[in-house]
Amino acid sequence: MRVAVVENMPNTHIGALGTALAEAGATIDWYRPWSDGALPAGPEAYDALVVLGGEQSAVDDADYPYLPALAALMRSYGDAEKSVLGICLGSQVLARGYGGENILNGTREFGWKPVDVTGEGRADPLFEDLGDAFPIFEWHSDTFTLPAGSVRLASTEAVPNQCFRIGRAVYGAQFHFEADSSVVDRWNVEFRELAEVLEPGWHERFPQTSARYSADADRAGLALARAFVRTIRPSVAKQDAADSRLSA
Repeated sequence: MRVAVVENMPNTHIGALGTALAEAGATIDWYRPWSDGALPAGPEAYDALVVLGGEQSAVDDADYPYLPALAALMRSYGDAEKSVLGICLGSQVLARGYGGENILNGTREFGWKPVDVTGEGRADPLFEDLGDAFPIFEWHSDTFTLPAGSVRLASTEAVPNQCFRIGRAVYGAQFHFEADSSVVDRWNVEFRELAEVLEPGWHERFPQTSARYSADADRAGLALARAFVRTIRPSVAKQDAADSRLSA
C-alpha cells in the first residue's frame, strides 16, 4: 500500500502510526507544504492520505496558502472511498473540508488526558480494541464543529469533538494517538520552553505523569494506529502489478 503523509511543521513524528504502517509493509511518501507548498496528487495516486498536526490554525491561509487546497484534497480522497486520517490540525483541516466550523483558541488541552469513547465509537472499527475510555496525549487550543453527516466517536470533558468519522474510513482525531512515549520524549526536548509555557511545572512533574499514563496511552495509540491501517484498501491495479513482478 502507498500512503501520502502531509507534514505541517518540522518535528511532527508519526510514532505509533509509523509502527503500524511498517508492520503492514506500507510505502510512505512525505509532503512538506509548509516548506515548499507541494501537496500529494489526487486519490488515484495513493491508497490513503494522512495529515499531521501543526502550530498554525486550519484557517491560517494568509501565512499558509496551501491550506484551502489541502482541505479540498482530504475531501477528494474521502469522496473516492480512500482512507483518510487527520490528526490534531489535520482533523481541523478535515472538518473544514467537509463544511465544519473551525473554532480558534477555544479550549487548550496539553498532556495526557482521559478520552471517552461514545456509543457510536464503540461500534466503530477504529476503537474495536479499546474499552470505554483511555488516556492519550493532547496538544491543541483550536477545535471544530462536527461536519454534517459525520459521527462523533470520542470526546473529553473539555472538548466534545475528539474524533469523528465520515463515510467508510475518513477519520479526524483531535488527540495525538501517534505520540507514543518516544515521540513525547522528543517533543520534551524539541519544544521544551513551549511545553513549560503551556503547562507550568510540566518538566518537573513529567516523570510521575509519564509513569502514570504513558504505558496505557502507548497501548491505546498503537491499537488505534493498527485499526486505521486495517481500513486501507490497496488498489487492485497496484496489487496486480506487484503480483506480476513477483511471479516474473
